[in-house]
Formats: sequence, structure tokens, C-alpha cells
Amino acid sequence: MIKTSMFTPVLVAGCTILMISFAIRASFGVFQIPVATEFGWPRADFSMAIAIQNLAWGIGQPMFSAFGERFGDRKTIIIGALLYSLGMVLSAYAITPGQHQALAILVGFGIAGTGFGVILPLIGRAASPERRSLTLGIGSAIGSAGQVIGPPAAEALLQVYSWQTVFVIFSVVILTTLLALPFLRAPDKAQRKAEPEESMLTVVSRAFRDPSYALIFLGFFSCGYQLGFITAHFPAFITEVCGPIDPGGMLAGMGIATTSALGATAIAVIGIANIGGSVLSGWLGAHFPKKYLLAAIYTGRTVASAIFILLPMTPTTVLVYSAVMGSLWLATVPLTSGLVAQIYGVRYMGTLYGFVFLSHQIGSFLGVWLGGKFYDLNGDYSVVWWIGVGVGAFSAIVHLPIRERPMQAQLA
Repeated sequence: MIKTSMFTPVLVAGCTILMISFAIRASFGVFQIPVATEFGWPRADFSMAIAIQNLAWGIGQPMFSAFGERFGDRKTIIIGALLYSLGMVLSAYAITPGQHQALAILVGFGIAGTGFGVILPLIGRAASPERRSLTLGIGSAIGSAGQVIGPPAAEALLQVYSWQTVFVIFSVVILTTLLALPFLRAPDKAQRKAEPEESMLTVVSRAFRDPSYALIFLGFFSCGYQLGFITAHFPAFITEVCGPIDPGGMLAGMGIATTSALGATAIAVIGIANIGGSVLSGWLGAHFPKKYLLAAIYTGRTVASAIFILLPMTPTTVLVYSAVMGSLWLATVPLTSGLVAQIYGVRYMGTLYGFVFLSHQIGSFLGVWLGGKFYDLNGDYSVVWWIGVGVGAFSAIVHLPIRERPMQAQLA
């Protein structure tokens, strides 16, 4: 049997689209202070726009995934990129909280059409079963490497241009994802043919009745809560609370002289550490039960976040926490998507993962919105951090009873 390279055109093109899409999405927290300062808004107003964006992403994900499985992934990506770009352009001219929040729906749908819910199932279907978990890990890692690029790029551009101009620049950048479409050739359908011929409604209905699917759905909630809150609020949190940067220290020598720059850098550090963490989790998922790995990841997040909030915030604790959290950041994605494929098959993996991802985005909505709400009420983020610790512990527990056997084997 001839083995093909793991780094196929589908994987490379898919990762490119994910990286660009994720770079822009991960940068919105950098705009918190500039937007609020220009209009004199409370923190909750722009936070609500980001929260709505995340919720729209979650609601749109199963729809875009189902559309892609019915009419083709390329058409889905084209629609997603156009909506993403349009939402960014129109947001650049928005002057009220309501306008930003309404346009966030377009951006959220755009992310749904160019993000994990469409691309990961595409590259997962193109991979062999023994390589699928690692391939999903590589896709998560390289795709989310955009997080390393996006926030620092946004911070650098904001030193030269207004936030409105940066939004327009990003609207053009997202359209470059369309250049990758010719390389997204249809994957080999042999694996799909190996599965029983069943309708989408039959498979989805069966999954909805399965307790394990409900546990996967519930468990992914805390991932969204933690990631949404940190992406949207961590840069502002660091800017306002972190101790001063030593003018003669290493960070200042690297050009990171302000806590604002440190905030953008922290998101980038999370992205760098995430690359290794995602690939490692994908490799481990091929050798160990995914549910136990997920429980371990959520436990690690819970402990790390509790320790971080209990210690005084310094540049050192920020960077250490960012590295630790980053190694666990999207390590859940290849395991969760791989678990869906393992139990329910790859034919409708996108749709089933899309519904699970909705739980992730409900959590993300709450993490972003509550962050802004409690900041305006209390002047800090402490309550929201401790809620994140609690939901992390909850997710660590709910993954343990999941049955990993393929559904067809359970029905036999």
C-alpha cells in the first residue's frame, strides 16, 4: 500500500484559510480600549459586539457545516469570506454600540464559513483514520497560529492608523483566503462509502439521543467561555492591572515597553504555545482515550487560572500563564472534533461538530459579555475569572462518562 504525505494540498490550503481567519478574529480584544475611548463607551458595549460575534459564529456553524456537506465546501468558504469582509468594512463606519453589535452578526457568520467548523471536517475527511487525530491537531495548530500574527499586527497598525482603517485593511486580508480554494480538491470518498448509507437527519437524530453527545456538547461550553473571555479582555486586563515593565529589562529591549504592548504579546504567546499543544494533543488522541485527555486539559486550565488570579500580576506571571494556557488553548479542538468523528463517523462530521461548537460559542458569548458587564459593575474581572475556574472544573468531570465506541458498533 502506497502511503501519501500527510501534508496534502487540502491540509495546507485549509490551514492557510484558518490562519488568516483566526488572525483577524483573535485581534478584536486589542480594539477594546481604542473603540471605547473614542466614543466614551462603557466596556460592556464593545464587549457585547464581540460577544454577539461569537454567538453568531456558533449559531451559524451548524448551518454553514450542513450547507458545505450538501452543496460543497468551496461555496461555503466563499460565502463566509464575503460576509466576513463586508462585516469588517461596515463596522469601520459604525458609530453606535447598536450598529457594532448588529454588524457583529455578519462577522460571526463570516468566521463560521471560514473557521474550524468547516475546515476541520474537510481535512478530517481527507485524512486516513489512523492519521485523522494528528491531522486535526496540525490543522488546529497551524490554523490558530494566526493568533500569533493577528493581535501584534493589530497593535502595530493602531500605532499608525485609526482603528477604522485597520478594520478596512483586515477586510481586504480576509478575502485573500479565496486564493486557497483551487487547492481544496474533493477528498477520497472511500471512507464515506465504508459507512452505512444514512441520511443526515437519521445520523443527527441518533446523536442527539445519545448521552455521550450531550456530554460532549456540555463539556465544550467551558472551552468557549475561557477562550472568549481571554481573547476579548486579557489585553485590556493586562494593560490596566499588570505591574510596570522594567525599562532596562529584556521585554523593554524587545520593544515591549508598555503593558498595552504586553497585552497583545500575551495573546501571541498563547498562540505560539498553542501550536505545540494542539499538535501534541492530536498525536496523543491517536494513542489514548480522548475523553481522559480532555478531562486532563480542563483540569490543567482550571488549576493554572486559579493560581494566576491568586498571585500579583507581573510581566513574568503574565508570560508564564500565557505559555501554560496556550499549551492547553486549542488542544481541546482536535480531541473534541476527533471524538465526534470516532463515535458518529465522518460523513456528517461537520454538521455534528457544528452543533457541538454552538455550545462552545454560547460559552464564548457569556465569557465576553460577562467580562464587560462585571468590569463596568465592579471595576475588575475577578468574578468572571472565578466563574471560568468553576466551569473548567465542570468540563473536566463531564467528559469522564463518555462512551468512545463508534455508534455503529454500539448499535450492532
